[in-house]
Amino acid sequence: MSADVRGRPIRRRLALLAAVEAVLLVAALVAAGVALNSLADARGRLLDVIGPQRLAAIQLSTALLNQESGVRGYQLGRQPEFLIPYTDGMRAQADAVTQLRQLGAAPGTRIGDDLDAVVRAATAWQAAAAPTIAPAAPPVTAAQVERGRALFVDVRKALDTQLDHLAAIRDAGRADLDAAARFLNAMFVVVAVLVVVLFAMLFFGLRQFVTRPILRLAGEVRRVADSDIHHPVHGSGPREIAQLGADVEAMRQRILDEVAELERAHALLDRRTQEAERSNAMLDRRTRELERSNADLEQFAYVASHDLQEPLRKVASFCQLLQRRYQGLLDERGEQYIEYAVDGAKRMQVLINDLLAFSRVGRKPGEHVVTDAGALADEAIANLEVALSLSGGKVSRGELPQVRVEPALMTAVFQNLIGNALKFKGEAPPEVRVSAERDGDDWVFSVSDNGIGIDPEYAERVFALFQRLHTRSAYPGTGIGLALCRRIVEYHGGRIWLDTEASDTTFRFTLPAREEPAREEEGTA
Repeated sequence: MSADVRGRPIRRRLALLAAVEAVLLVAALVAAGVALNSLADARGRLLDVIGPQRLAAIQLSTALLNQESGVRGYQLGRQPEFLIPYTDGMRAQADAVTQLRQLGAAPGTRIGDDLDAVVRAATAWQAAAAPTIAPAAPPVTAAQVERGRALFVDVRKALDTQLDHLAAIRDAGRADLDAAARFLNAMFVVVAVLVVVLFAMLFFGLRQFVTRPILRLAGEVRRVADSDIHHPVHGSGPREIAQLGADVEAMRQRILDEVAELERAHALLDRRTQEAERSNAMLDRRTRELERSNADLEQFAYVASHDLQEPLRKVASFCQLLQRRYQGLLDERGEQYIEYAVDGAKRMQVLINDLLAFSRVGRKPGEHVVTDAGALADEAIANLEVALSLSGGKVSRGELPQVRVEPALMTAVFQNLIGNALKFKGEAPPEVRVSAERDGDDWVFSVSDNGIGIDPEYAERVFALFQRLHTRSAYPGTGIGLALCRRIVEYHGGRIWLDTEASDTTFRFTLPAREEPAREEEGTA
């Protein structure tokens, strides 16, 4: 092949080939579309017009035969029920005639003329038969019977003519359908042949003008990739492949440049890796020191709390002894001082215990088990029996779900929320309601009461540690209860808040909904 031919662009050859093949395919597809349209028309006429026409003609024939049978039966037996086929046949005749008219049996057409002939013959026969089936008609004579038979023969002839013409129309429709189908099949064969020829021309053309030059170029590229990166690459053949060879050669040059740059980068990376290893070692050492410091702090809090408990118990005990021993001997101010000392020691003990409970949440996690939240709420209510009795309040709860929690911690949440509702009561006896509802992947628990309420501006402050909205003389407590509730709920993956939009005082908190047993087993596996 000459250099001039090899130098022509591939797209020009492919465009010429595609144009010729496209013209042939479009012509074949147009012919196939015409054949398909003819086939659809022939099939639609056969199924939607000719078939229903023959069916309606058969129904008309059956209706007239039923009429004739009813008339003859009545003429012989004079029983009114013998006329039922006649009356039913009249209605069926009217329906069949209407259907034939709708299907194209208009006057002036062949089918319309056949239908008119049938209707005329049927009308003449029905007019002759009407006097013989009247209610008070005399017995039919032989002449009437013979005349009716002769008229119905005309009806049969008209019906036969109609059915023969419809059969001929049906046969012509079938012939048209077969011809359209044969023409369509021939067009499909032509399209298939053209497609095969196109693929053959594309195969041989691509092999000659594309595959072989690419294989030569690929050989040079493999030589460069396998052993000789410095071997130059030259493309040959069509213009596009020659350009591809030039691009590969340019890429080889860039690779050589980048390899040199990469070697310099590797040297720099080694230095930085060593620095990173030293930084990681330092970070690990600081992490271990932080873990040791946390453990020391936890041990210190435990020891300090126990060491503080003992002197506080001693102070409280001796103050109580002083109060009992010198009761009535001291003046009112002295007894008040002793009472202040006893109360302060007791409050310090409660505060230390609450702080211990707050600090231990999440430090030594216990076992999370699936338990009934209703049972936990009932246990909290039982623990508050004395407060319920003193306040005269009542606690009601709805159906609560099963959740995966640490039972002791979650009981503390219910006990704190219900205890606060009993503590901060108004003039009326406190009424506390505990409920839960599903919200997506969470259960939302609600604890509501009819107490004194909380201003919305303090909705976040009430959960802070040691935050109180009232004096200790008005309402006792350490200000740790709600902070402990928040820590426990967040430890279980939920959140707690004061619902400022509710009409009464309502605290809500969420817990993750327990997974179905099948999903739990799958996770275990």
